[in-house]
Amino acid sequence: MLRKTLIALAIASALAACGKSSQEPDKASASASASASASAQTAGKDGKQEPLVTLQMAAEDTVMVESNALASGPVITGSIEPERRADLRAEVGAVVVQVLKENGEAVRKGDVLVKLDETAIRDSVNSADEATRAAEQSLAQAQRMFERQTTLRSSGMVSTQALEDAEIRRNNAQSDLAAARSRSVTARQQLTRTLVRAPFDGIVSDRKVSNGDTAQVGKELIKVIDPHSMRFEGLVSADKIGVVKVGQPVLFRVNGYPGQNFSGKVKRVDPAASAVTRQVEVLVEFSDPSQPRVAGLYAEGRVEAQTASALMIPPSALVQTGDTAYVWRVKGGALAKVNLTVGARDERSGRWQVLSGLNSGDMVVRVPGSGFKEGQKVMLAAPKAVASASATVAEK
Repeated sequence: MLRKTLIALAIASALAACGKSSQEPDKASASASASASASAQTAGKDGKQEPLVTLQMAAEDTVMVESNALASGPVITGSIEPERRADLRAEVGAVVVQVLKENGEAVRKGDVLVKLDETAIRDSVNSADEATRAAEQSLAQAQRMFERQTTLRSSGMVSTQALEDAEIRRNNAQSDLAAARSRSVTARQQLTRTLVRAPFDGIVSDRKVSNGDTAQVGKELIKVIDPHSMRFEGLVSADKIGVVKVGQPVLFRVNGYPGQNFSGKVKRVDPAASAVTRQVEVLVEFSDPSQPRVAGLYAEGRVEAQTASALMIPPSALVQTGDTAYVWRVKGGALAKVNLTVGARDERSGRWQVLSGLNSGDMVVRVPGSGFKEGQKVMLAAPKAVASASATVAEK
């Protein structure tokens, strides 16, 4: 009896264990199914293609690709320099007593800029004046002697030889007086050169000396320029100089004036190239009165030697990523990304030349957005409708 009871308990325990094992796989299967279902729902939610938003654009948001004149020519580089400039140097050897003008100060023609010590030169003037007076007295005495000898010779009281000697002394006295007067004039000129004056209206650009310096003949003292006579002194490569002609327009930029273009015309082409750089100097005069007032600024531009018709787009419409350039074209009410091959940039308008990718009459977005998508719908508002809407808003 006890044996049967133990066997029954063992069978019951085995059946319970089998039932539990069968239930655990079912729960695991149910959990896996739930996870798969959740994953499927998540994937479906993330992978759902939401509809693209239709863009509303006005007429001014787009630009029509058209053919425009593209100017081309050789590059010109150089600096802005004044046409009227004077390097004032010492004409006499003396000590600098006073410098009256500083860099940047305006001067008028005839203003004293530098004073040199005149002590030694004034002594020379006084000596020359005394020599002149002595020569005048000698001439007066020789003239009286000649007149006396002439009178005596007419009465036969002196010989012809005596009269000729008196005439020679008179002539020598005249020569001595002329030489004395010349030395006096030279001394006075030297005296005036101790005052260095401005040769024209302008500004002081470079002061070279200070009070107490010793100025030898030829030493640089001060520089004066006329800020209203600025010009572009540029250099053009010798292999491009054949297309440069006098009178051709030049468009250039000047360092220190960002975002501003200056225009000018070729005034003169140097007939000889530099033996070192093999470049030719070209002088360009400004076409408008608005010009830089500072000399020495670097400038770079292009001589507009040739003009051709080309497809052009504004720089705001062009998107450049590395070596790739593209625009967003509006065609058939949708956006299309179009890769371009661009050429030269027109310095006058800032537009880029389109070599391939677009045709005349194509419409592109003037200022593309970063969120544009290929095939995104575009709705263009008519100009009248936009004006009407603006008027309605204004009335409200």
